[in-house]
Amino acid sequence: MLIPKALDNKSKLLIAAAFAGWLTVMACSVSVKDHENGDTSKVDIETPIGGIHINENADVRDTGLLVYPNARKKEKTDHDSKSANVNISSNLFGVKVVALEYESDDSADKVLSFYRDQLKKFGHVVECRAKSHGGDFTVHTGEHASNEVSCKGDNTGNIVELKVGTEGNQHLVSVEPQTNGCDFALVYVQARGKEGTI
Repeated sequence: MLIPKALDNKSKLLIAAAFAGWLTVMACSVSVKDHENGDTSKVDIETPIGGIHINENADVRDTGLLVYPNARKKEKTDHDSKSANVNISSNLFGVKVVALEYESDDSADKVLSFYRDQLKKFGHVVECRAKSHGGDFTVHTGEHASNEVSCKGDNTGNIVELKVGTEGNQHLVSVEPQTNGCDFALVYVQARGKEGTI
């Protein structure tokens, strides 16, 4: 699974339960819709101090990137969604993550070339390597949010992660070569501290 890992049903329910438990002393509303009439799962929690919204039906337009030509959205499995739109907001912080996974019959090199060009419109593109998905992914709010993205760790592995922006507002493409073609994820992350909106 590519990063950030689209949430499985258990993870969504655990996040919802933890957030709801934390807010049990406050008035809040919780709505969980799980695959009703073939729909995707949604979790919505609203409280006087903030909310969390998780939707498996992410829209690629929210990443600011185009889908590589002829790529196919990866199929959802029983316990594993291949896309997610997560929005957590409060008066203390906020995080929005949009992630979608695809597969292509084309080589990883072709897909990477396409996305190097796509990402240039957002600034300087940093290319990192990781041994596991998300192995080179960091998000910050507050004083580190304006730091430009950079490679972390030992920068080795066969997974290539292209990223651009700051640690509080970044676009990322993660590409993993396969025997035939490659798998890739498109990710947009926006975080804020106490001030600002998402």
